[in-house]
Amino acid sequence: MKSIFVVVPNWNGADRIRACLDSLLAQTLKPEIIVVDNGSVDDSVKIIEKHYPEVHLIKHSRNKGFAGGVNAGIRYAMEQGAEYVALLNNDAVADKDWLKYLSRFLDKNTVAGIITSKIVESNRTSLDSTGECYSIWGLPFARGRGEEYSDKCHKDTWVFGASGGASLYRTKMLEAIGLFDEDFFAYYEDVDISFRAQLAGWKVGYEPKAVVYHEIGATSSQIKGFTTYQTMKNLPMLWLKNVPKGLFWRVGWRLRLALFGFFASAVARGQGWPAFRGAWMAVFLSPKKIIQRRRIQKNRKVSVDYINSIITHDLPPNARSLSTLRQKWWRMRGKG
Repeated sequence: MKSIFVVVPNWNGADRIRACLDSLLAQTLKPEIIVVDNGSVDDSVKIIEKHYPEVHLIKHSRNKGFAGGVNAGIRYAMEQGAEYVALLNNDAVADKDWLKYLSRFLDKNTVAGIITSKIVESNRTSLDSTGECYSIWGLPFARGRGEEYSDKCHKDTWVFGASGGASLYRTKMLEAIGLFDEDFFAYYEDVDISFRAQLAGWKVGYEPKAVVYHEIGATSSQIKGFTTYQTMKNLPMLWLKNVPKGLFWRVGWRLRLALFGFFASAVARGQGWPAFRGAWMAVFLSPKKIIQRRRIQKNRKVSVDYINSIITHDLPPNARSLSTLRQKWWRMRGKG
């Protein structure tokens, strides 16, 4: 039997951590459980120490974000000899067979480095994610988000990326490509590691029988301007590091248009300062990302044509403003 660990990042999750951990303790395939607390100021740590003595607790004095939090847990798991490491958000509840189905997929598919779940909104009426996509516009989006949820099992399949909120990672792959990029802090770090996995020749799968129920935005909604800042910072880094030559500028000019639109929208919402800070930080980190890019692209094992075949050649479904502008542009050129 494979050695399997589950890492749960936590930040002020006292009102939801128990449901998450209870669902892990109820798994039919029993894992070792690690909680990484990112400097919570609520009763999270007290709850874990009092009610979950079997859980290994790593305590940070400050919030290191999703990437910094899970990396600490992954490193500990790998030191203990873990062959697979799963990640589960603290605002998620896993079905009892969740881990069994994920590990079964990796057991059967040795080319797979990551397997992701069917993530359902906590109201159990809509899908949150069935994998992650990356578009020609440089904009990631959750596959299937907003679609009606049913218990009907669709077929497992290969996808571009996996949601870090509920996926299983092969440590052999992580040893080869590295852990999560902590400069991302939160948002799109899961797409980044999926992109790196694809470039290195690993595949990413989706297992519909592995079901998780997720309360969307329960953590990020606690900080005003957080999503705006992270989006403006992380999207350029994701593009700069990973998009290979041959697609680089095809994606790049579209991404610039999208970022300009995001910035204008942020200003209109009174979030111009977080947007500016995020854009400035992306520029500040660019030299570091260029160095990382050289290493990533040097070790690329797949063709540009393959990457081109697995990205989405359209706008994300939720990019309504950009879609409207594109239609206007087409009409002006007589293509509408």
